[in-house]
Amino acid sequence: MTANPWKITSTQTTKIDRFKITIDEIMLTNEEAKNFSYIQFRDGVCILAITEDQEIILLKQYRHAVQSWEFELPAGMIEDEEEALYAAKRELLEETGYQSLEWESFDYFFPSPGSTTEKIHLFFAKNAFKVRDQALDPTEDISVSLITPEEMSGMITDGRFKHGAGLACWAKYISKYQHSFLL
Repeated sequence: MTANPWKITSTQTTKIDRFKITIDEIMLTNEEAKNFSYIQFRDGVCILAITEDQEIILLKQYRHAVQSWEFELPAGMIEDEEEALYAAKRELLEETGYQSLEWESFDYFFPSPGSTTEKIHLFFAKNAFKVRDQALDPTEDISVSLITPEEMSGMITDGRFKHGAGLACWAKYISKYQHSFLL
């Protein structure tokens, strides 16, 4: 397989708020010209944070794009010149008031590579502890709760937890640590 089987013949990019929308005119391998559009935006982080008492830090946050309150794990965008781990530590502290001294990377994933350039770095924060109140952005309305791993599994099973990055982080955690509560 070649690195890029399509030849880009022209590109048009429009910036709208925090997103860039790109339309590439491409030449397929069969010599047919097509437009291919996608959204570019910053990479992100998602954190599975578990307290010293083995409770998962869970958020409930209003998400305007889907106009509903959603259960999620702490997450956010990586700022300019910021390392992914630093962003994860910052987002956990800002959104929850918790921090951890024990961090593990669970690599990254592409949530929708057919339509966005987004890459989300996944992290596990072990033995998280509360150090302060939340420091939320004006557009954030987030409540924090602590749940057991069994409750998390139940929320995934019954469909209450739909956060894609959170599901990816949970899957990495389960595949690595193979907890007996899921057997």
